[in-house]
Amino acid sequence: MHTTIRLLIAEDNPRLRPALSDGLEATGEVHVVCACASGEEALEFCLAEPSPQRSGAGLVQPSPQQSGVGLAQPSPQQSGVGLAQPVDALLLDVQLSGKLNGIETAMAIRREFPRLPIVFYSIQDDDRYYRDFRRSGILTHFAYVRKSNYLLPAMLLPLIRDALAGRSLIDPDIASRVQEVQRRDENDPLALLEPVELAVARLLALGKTNEQIAAQLGFRDKRTISRVNGQIYATWGLSQSATDEKIARTRAAIIAQVGQFIRWDEDGNAYVPGEREEWVPWTP
Repeated sequence: MHTTIRLLIAEDNPRLRPALSDGLEATGEVHVVCACASGEEALEFCLAEPSPQRSGAGLVQPSPQQSGVGLAQPSPQQSGVGLAQPVDALLLDVQLSGKLNGIETAMAIRREFPRLPIVFYSIQDDDRYYRDFRRSGILTHFAYVRKSNYLLPAMLLPLIRDALAGRSLIDPDIASRVQEVQRRDENDPLALLEPVELAVARLLALGKTNEQIAAQLGFRDKRTISRVNGQIYATWGLSQSATDEKIARTRAAIIAQVGQFIRWDEDGNAYVPGEREEWVPWTP
């Protein structure tokens, strides 16, 4: 039986957003319950308590058919406990106005509504977005495609249906770029650090003291920087290879400067990863 898909669109292009909304509505299969420009707006809509404005005329109400074949199944959070699922699917541009990009928006919404179907589309070829997607843990009920290949609403509708059915699709070029970023990150010591650790490592590379780093980053206690340094040493394998903190600090600064993993043997000789995954002598 035919059911209407309740869709949220997040697209920051003010011309494309209404065109997408009107085009998808014109298919007769989609009702756009929200069309917004930012991830923050999308998140606010999805997490808002039901109101007369959201549940009144002009918005499609959940029906028994909408929990059947072809639509995402409700989770415990979506049925009787917590928030009611406000939409059946999301159509998200990856680059959005505001602080949240499309990937981050999807992650935040899926915390409340697990496996909520999502279609990502993007014109951006930025490592940051591929990195965010790889780390998002999104495995099913999604599509991730190039915007240039899916400009028409009629082309997006099958992707939305497939996501609702639990399938996943990723553009081969995007998949290749995600893998490329993953391989590069695996050989990038800075990519293994948490944000605070990364900020400290970059200042270590500039030769700053703990007191100077604490002051620049706004920490009241320089001992916090010592603890962060310890995490950096452990992450980069310096805790085992350097018993002296000064040596570990110097080596951490070198790694942060050159941007690649370096190992030191007991005699102080440095090695870096070779092309065949072996360690070869490093010459600065």
